[in-house]
Amino acid sequence: MNVRHSGIGMTSQRTRMRMIERLRAQGIADEVVLSVMGNIPRHIFVEEALASRAYEDVALPINYGQTISSPWIVARMSELLRANSSLGKVLEIGTGCGYQTAVLAHIAQKVFSIERIGPLLTRTRIRLQELQIRNIYLKHADGLLGLAEAGPFDGIIMTAVTTHVPLSLLEQLEVGGRMVFPKGTQKQHLCIIERNAQGFAETVLEEVNFVPLLAGVIKK
Repeated sequence: MNVRHSGIGMTSQRTRMRMIERLRAQGIADEVVLSVMGNIPRHIFVEEALASRAYEDVALPINYGQTISSPWIVARMSELLRANSSLGKVLEIGTGCGYQTAVLAHIAQKVFSIERIGPLLTRTRIRLQELQIRNIYLKHADGLLGLAEAGPFDGIIMTAVTTHVPLSLLEQLEVGGRMVFPKGTQKQHLCIIERNAQGFAETVLEEVNFVPLLAGVIKK
C-alpha cells in the first residue's frame, strides 16, 4: 500500500481501526465485512478537503448531489447482503464514489455496478483501477433496469432510496438470493427482499436516510 493509501494522521491505519472498533460497538457482527473495511482506504474515495473526516460515522458529499454513505450504513448493508455466506455475482445499483463497490468486490466473486452519472463513474473507474480491483464491471445506465444479461444475481444492493422496486429487477435475483435497499419518501427504512421458490418476501428494518434514486435520468 502506497503512502496515499496508508494515510497519515486522521487518515491513518490507526484511525481506520478505530472506525472498525466503533462499528463493532454499534452492532456490526460480520467479521469478514469488518476485516474488508479495515483494509480499504476510505479517505481516497472522498474529496481531499474532506479526507480527514473519512472515518467519521457520517455521510459526506462526493459532488453531483451524491454522498458517500456512512461507514455504518456500508457495513450494515454489506452484512445483510452477505448473510454469513459466500456471494457469487452481485449487482450494485448506484456506484457513486466506488467505496461500497470496493467492499463488495472483497466479499463477492464478481460485482456488476451501474451508475447514471457519467462523470462520477469516470472518476470512480480510475479510483478502483488504482486499487487494482479487477473483479468488477461498471456500466453507465439506469440502475432500475438492472443488468439482465449478467444475471441472475446472488445479491442486489441499492445505494439510493426508492419508493418501489420493479418486478423486472427483482426477477434478476437468483432463487435464494436477496436484495438490500432503502425504501420510502420522507421516512425511509432499510429493507430486505428475499427470493424463494414461492416468490418474494420483504422485511423492513431500521430507519435510514439516503439520497433519492432518479430513475431514467442518465447524465453524460
